[in-house]
Amino acid sequence: MPAIPSSRSRTRDRNNVLSRPEFMSLNQPLRSGNSESRRPGQPKHQASQPCDPQEPTDSANKDRKEPTKLPEEDCIQLNPSFKEIAMSSLLAIDICLSKRLGVCAYTSSSWGSVRSMVTLLAFTGHGTTWIFGTIVCLTRSNTLAGQEVLVNLLLALLLDVMTVAGVQKLIKRKGPWEMSPGFLDYCVMDVYSFPAAHASRAAMVSKFLLSHLVLAVPLRILLVLWAFLVGMSQVLLGRHHLTDMACGFALGLLHFSLVETVWLSSSACQTLISIGTLSWSSFY
Repeated sequence: MPAIPSSRSRTRDRNNVLSRPEFMSLNQPLRSGNSESRRPGQPKHQASQPCDPQEPTDSANKDRKEPTKLPEEDCIQLNPSFKEIAMSSLLAIDICLSKRLGVCAYTSSSWGSVRSMVTLLAFTGHGTTWIFGTIVCLTRSNTLAGQEVLVNLLLALLLDVMTVAGVQKLIKRKGPWEMSPGFLDYCVMDVYSFPAAHASRAAMVSKFLLSHLVLAVPLRILLVLWAFLVGMSQVLLGRHHLTDMACGFALGLLHFSLVETVWLSSSACQTLISIGTLSWSSFY
């Protein structure tokens, strides 16, 4: 019966096996990753040069590090605040309702048959109509009290036109139906949608006339109804949003309060009238 080899003989036999030529590579220590085995046909100086794996991928890494920046309107905020969500929702509702209410935007619209009447109603609140009418009434007025009221009304109209034009130029909001402004709109710089110039002017004029003219109750009701219909006519024509009309009414009331605060006296109005008369007489 053969004897069982001891552990020492097993270790010696394993060392003898590893010392064979075909197993010599197993006993050598690992070289660095930069030094690789040279191919038979490869020159020695090429094999000794370390290869830099980062060189061919530098442009790819730069593209990866510098992603293309999208415009702000194309970016979606993942965590919008409650205020931003509420504002976006209100603007969406405003645009949707304004488009639905634009029933007279074109002759082919659902209420296109009454478009001319709505346009005529809107013309009664136009800036050129009120400025020209106030100047005509001022030239024909003979009383100091009437001239005082008309001069302050003219200044209020000019203030309204300049303020609305400045805010519209600053905001540059388009109407719901992208209606192109007419020649008279360019004359009073009523080009954009926010705020509604007709609504601002109608609110200011109606409040001014209610404060400085003695009118019967039916006429006062008709004057308030006229101001509301003038502001609403621009929404029906597709030129303004509902929020434009609401802000226009608020701005008109603000103009009235400002004019009442800096109300010009009769003597100041006579001075302005005399200056205007001299300036016009110089052309003759």
